[in-house]
Amino acid sequence: MQVQKCSRESELDMKRDMDLIRELLLRIEEDPNTDGTKWVPITDVDGHSPEEVTYHLVILTEAGFIKGNMAGSTPIVSRLTWEGHEFVDDIKDSGVWESTKARVAGLSGVALSVIADIAKAEIKKKLGLP
Repeated sequence: MQVQKCSRESELDMKRDMDLIRELLLRIEEDPNTDGTKWVPITDVDGHSPEEVTYHLVILTEAGFIKGNMAGSTPIVSRLTWEGHEFVDDIKDSGVWESTKARVAGLSGVALSVIADIAKAEIKKKLGLP
């Protein structure tokens, strides 16, 4: 799947913001309009520029977490994918999210797949599973 990126994205020096990724995924999951039957614009997230939001929606689309169209000037989202739902389920609980972030604090970078694995381990710990 090829994703077209907004032209301004290439001008920005963006880094992944895991809190913003979580916020966007939770917002998409909770929005009744992002049920796959329509396209919904997402640009405003408190504390983040429209360029930051667009960048993160592009990479979430590339990662297969959301169905999105980034070809226009405003990113639009249709729904979470199965992979997106799975990740949201792992990071939805704020306690699990904070524990996950604490475990990776101090590292210069951590892959999203590792974040998901840590969140799963935190959930298992909460449930008393090995």
